[in-house]
Amino acid sequence: MNAIEITNLTKNYGEKQALAGLNMTVPCGAIYGFIGENGSGKSTTEKIICGLIHPTSGQVKLFDKDYNDIDIRASVGVLIEAPGCFPNLSVWNNLIIQATNLSIENKEDAVRNVLKLVRMEGAASNKFKNCSLGMKQRIGIAMALLGNPKLLILDEPINGLDADGMRIMREILTDITKNNCTVLISSHILGELEKIATHYGIIRNGKMIVEMTAEELDKSCPTFIAFKTKDNKLTKEILLKKYSKVLEDEQKEYLRVYDTSTPEDIVLYLYKNNIIVSELLTDKIGLEEYYINLMQNKGGK
Repeated sequence: MNAIEITNLTKNYGEKQALAGLNMTVPCGAIYGFIGENGSGKSTTEKIICGLIHPTSGQVKLFDKDYNDIDIRASVGVLIEAPGCFPNLSVWNNLIIQATNLSIENKEDAVRNVLKLVRMEGAASNKFKNCSLGMKQRIGIAMALLGNPKLLILDEPINGLDADGMRIMREILTDITKNNCTVLISSHILGELEKIATHYGIIRNGKMIVEMTAEELDKSCPTFIAFKTKDNKLTKEILLKKYSKVLEDEQKEYLRVYDTSTPEDIVLYLYKNNIIVSELLTDKIGLEEYYINLMQNKGGK
């Protein structure tokens, strides 16, 4: 059984088509990284899943049931854009109000549990308006977790966070899935997403371009040998006589060779051509570079 199954989903706003036959599968227990350019259809998809907007056509199933099923609706937690909190009330009181809205029994225990999960026990008495951006994002997740949802949908929860805030968010999301909760998370910070996601879906112009597991992504990311010389321009010209793919990195400090070869072979070849290698390493591309290459191969925007 999958947490989310979307088939041929479309959404039109007048003459503009936001979703154009989207297909999507999110396994139970996954942290699913939902990736795409601005305007690609990510938020529209998430809002349809949450029931905030209605699709033009297509099918959405959650845990093998129609997404409009009342019981299924009650099992979905959502944080889209920003948490809806009263700025002058404390974190505790905001969560108590949400627990009351959800008719949760033992409200105080439920609030204590979610505050512990998002590492906010010590800030319960703080007014919401005085909380940092990272704290507000965690409060939003705490509100979404009230009622123990089976599916949690998060729209850009790590944008604007500092390094420590991102670390805490990673820990929270990993802990959430240990409680049998599936997480659908969209983000433009692909380096952070890569550290936690178990599955990925890349959307473009309202269509799914590719879905893959973290293991499949790893196998799809080529290994390269990177090195630095005193004259990278000349070195590149020499390397292209033997190797078919030689590229500069983003900072144009290192050259990369993607052909199947060993560092020793490259160093020896360059030495014979009077080029001395000053730095050398073996690495592989990550999610961000894979995504950029995929978009370029699809022909730009």
